[in-house]
Order: sequence, then structure tokens, then C-alpha cells
Amino acid sequence: MFRVILHLDMDAFYASVEQRDDPALRGRPVIVGAPPSQRGVVCAASYEARRHGVRSAMPSSTAGRLCPEGIFVRPRMDHYREESHRIMSLMAEATAAIEPMSIDEAYLDLSARCQGADADDSLDLSVPVARQLKQRIREERRLTATIGIASNKLLAKIASDHQKPDGLTLVREREKVAFLRPLPVRTLFGVGRVTEQTLAAEGIRTVGDLQDYTGNLRPLVGSFAAKLRQFAFGVDDRPLDFDSPIKSVSGEETFLEDTEDRKILRACLREQARDIAGRLKRERLAAHTVQVKVRYSDFKTLTRQITLEEPLVDSEQIYRMGCFLLGRDKLVSRPLRLLGLGVSGLRESTREQLMLL
Repeated sequence: MFRVILHLDMDAFYASVEQRDDPALRGRPVIVGAPPSQRGVVCAASYEARRHGVRSAMPSSTAGRLCPEGIFVRPRMDHYREESHRIMSLMAEATAAIEPMSIDEAYLDLSARCQGADADDSLDLSVPVARQLKQRIREERRLTATIGIASNKLLAKIASDHQKPDGLTLVREREKVAFLRPLPVRTLFGVGRVTEQTLAAEGIRTVGDLQDYTGNLRPLVGSFAAKLRQFAFGVDDRPLDFDSPIKSVSGEETFLEDTEDRKILRACLREQARDIAGRLKRERLAAHTVQVKVRYSDFKTLTRQITLEEPLVDSEQIYRMGCFLLGRDKLVSRPLRLLGLGVSGLRESTREQLMLL
């Protein structure tokens, strides 16, 4: 059976929901997050705001300086999750097996539904299905989605990033090597910032450079060498995962003595962030939600979290979000017995995540 995989990614999801619900926001630079006059960060930004350089995880004060005309809207996570459930239901009606990746994206396996004479014929049969799905989302949810279609997850994901917003890109088997050649090597699944720098030192900056490289990749990327070479030629045999075992990654520390010493608490958060980022890197995951947990001497326990539209993977990003949550809600108003840091809303990491400014 020929594989037919779709990757559907909603366009600027949080901000688009806000623009849909409030017609006065349409075409305006919408920034989902705390206002710039308050301590907060950007959870999401519309395309109009992104043109000014506004990005997720950026301090709201910085976003306000970059985009003075920006309209700040408080995030409504329950509302976004409800909208996500409705969109996932529309995907399910396409008679496809679905692997949700986050609140606003998913893989669909149309292999059983779209079978033609050969692989490319099968892929072509999926285009009307994808168009119909996009149309239903537009008409029934008044939102837009971008879809990538290919024979595997790697190519489908890259294709969905190719023509945003409201795009539809099909990568046929006979075209995949040429399609990949001009793209930055960082585009490939599993290539992070460090790997990108290592490859660049060898003159490998594009996927085409990687395709043409005749040397041994193992000294450069270790055991990832064989898989990386396969990815460079558009080969990816990863199945859709319908029961992902990893839902969250976290760590916590109980102090020998209750403390409110900021230096000790920051060092604790930083170490936990490093451990979490290391796990994410090994599993090639990124996280949408960061959570802190505190416990006081009377065993009262509080948790606070924040969810961003663009996922985080870097330890410094996770650490700063943890510090932000502690400060925003004044959780260190008295000595802590325990401090914990965690991430959830996990998805595969395929490209460099934005650093906090």
C-alpha cells in the first residue's frame, strides 16, 4: 500500500480565533497575551503583528515597542481547546487516521482511502480530500488551515510550512529530492541548532549540500548519520503514533530547609530546565506549555502554567518561562519547601525555536 500523509496546520490559530470572534480585529495586528503595561509574555501573534517582528514567548513590553499599533488580547485557552476539538472532528470525518500533534496541528493518514496505480497517483487522489477539508474548516469554523501532502511525515510537515497561510502543497515522490535541495538543512527533522552549526562547519548548509556530501557523517552527527542521510533524500518510515507515551516532562526538588533565596531558586529552576531540555532533545520534542509547582512549609501546593502558540525546546526559554511564572503570581511570597518545573503539550521539533528576547 502506498502511503499518503497529510499535515494540517491551523494559521496563527489563537489570533485567528480572536479575529473571527471580533470583526473589529480583522486585518489588525493582534497580540494574544498580557498588555505591554503589565508583566507578561506573548502567547501568539497574528500575521499582521508578525510582520513587525512580534513572536511567541517575547515579553509583552518588547512586543509593544515593536508594534505600537498592536491590539493585546487576553488568551482564552479553554476557548481555543474547544475550537481545536471541533476542527479535529472535521478531520475525523475525512475517514483518516489522525495523530494530533498540538492544539492546532495534526497528521492524517489517508493511505487506505487514496490508492492509485502508483505512489504519485495515490498522492494526487488526496488533493480533493485536502481541499474539501480546508473548505469545511473555512465555511464551518471561519478559519484557515495550511496542508502539506506527501508520502511520509517528514515531507508532509515541511510541505505545510511551504505556503502559509491558507496553502496547499503536494510533494510527489518523483519531485521530493529536488523539492528538498534548496531548503536549509535545519528544515530536516532532528537537526537542531548545534547539529546545524556542526554541519555548516563542513560546508553543509542546505539539504542539497547534504545530498551531495560524500564523506562520513558519523563523526559529525554520531548515530543520527544514517537517518539524517535518509531524511535528506525524503525517506522517512516513521508511522503515525496514535498513542504517544510521553505527555509531559518535569522535575522537582524538595529543599533540606525551606527557602526564599532567589539565588537558590533560580539555580534550581535552571538545572531543572537543562534536564527537561535534554530530554526533549533526545526525544526530538518541543513543548507548548510550561508549568511551575511550589509547596510551602504547611504543604499547601500551587501550580501555575502558561501555554504558547510557538513551542519551546531550549533550556534558557524554559528557564525564563519558569522565572516569569514565579514572579507573575508572586509565588515566592514565603519560603518554599519544594519547587518544580515541567512542560507539556508536546510535539515533534523540526526547526529552530525562537529565543526569548
